[in-house]
Amino acid sequence: MSEMPAVSGAVGPRWSTARRLAGYGAAASLSLYLAVKIVWVVVALLGHAPADFGNADWIVLNTVTVGMSATGVALGLVLAHRWQTPAAPLVVLAWMGSGFLIPLLPYGLLSALLGAAGVKTGGDEGDSGGDAAPSWELLLIGIGFTGMAVGLAVALPIYMRERWPAAFLGRLAARGPATVRRVRTLTAVTAIPVVLWTYWSLGGTRGLDPAHHDLVDLNARLLLANSALWALLGVGSIWAIASARPNMPVWLPMALGFVASGSLFAWSSWKLAVAVLRPGDYAAAEYPAVTLVQHGLAIAGGVLMMTALTSYVSACDREA
Repeated sequence: MSEMPAVSGAVGPRWSTARRLAGYGAAASLSLYLAVKIVWVVVALLGHAPADFGNADWIVLNTVTVGMSATGVALGLVLAHRWQTPAAPLVVLAWMGSGFLIPLLPYGLLSALLGAAGVKTGGDEGDSGGDAAPSWELLLIGIGFTGMAVGLAVALPIYMRERWPAAFLGRLAARGPATVRRVRTLTAVTAIPVVLWTYWSLGGTRGLDPAHHDLVDLNARLLLANSALWALLGVGSIWAIASARPNMPVWLPMALGFVASGSLFAWSSWKLAVAVLRPGDYAAAEYPAVTLVQHGLAIAGGVLMMTALTSYVSACDREA
């Protein structure tokens, strides 16, 4: 393989402006969600938690999301200012943040289109987990999630392209096959949750607790299909990198694999934790063993994908 030329991290002024605007927009949007969560915690401390939640559960759950959203606001500002923060914590936070939010964009678009067409998806209860939240709170939550997702989708790849150009420039075929081991293991591990999510999204019921079939409405099936799609995009990205797929630009599988692996890890970690801790007597739609298997394998799949990507980046850095 020919030696890969050194590449510059500089981008044009338009891209830098887009990164700054997207980073600030992400931080400002998520600040609205953060404000709602702080209000919920304060109100709960005054003794007004939703009827189907205990005060302690509600306060702990929303305190956790306050911390998560505050971290997201800080991430948006880092991307906007391009501060030279330590690589490891930045990558981990960006990985989980983008994994939580960016994959929801196609789901949100489809859900909005269905709503405009008069189709009720059943996903209109909001983020309260209990009593219906006022419409202004739901509006701020929606703006917060969507704005942060769009901001990350724009600012994060530009930031990473500037900071680690060798991992995003050029074409896969020019690099040769990457040293990405255990790709078949990754595929096998991820295939099980993908099959389950696809099956349930099509209306299948095996593995679901009959007492909770009502939880798998159209909205839940859309989310399941969306999760399966992103998992497949992640697996496809790793295969493309491992095989040095001809004519494919490096940035495409790197970006898709980064977001998809983060989605598998972040969402399944969250869902598994909620299923185990059961705040507010939460009940998963699946049998407990099925919940453990699907999310455990999805977490493992996300970690294996990210490990493959970081190995590839290390190889790129050595060649640059």
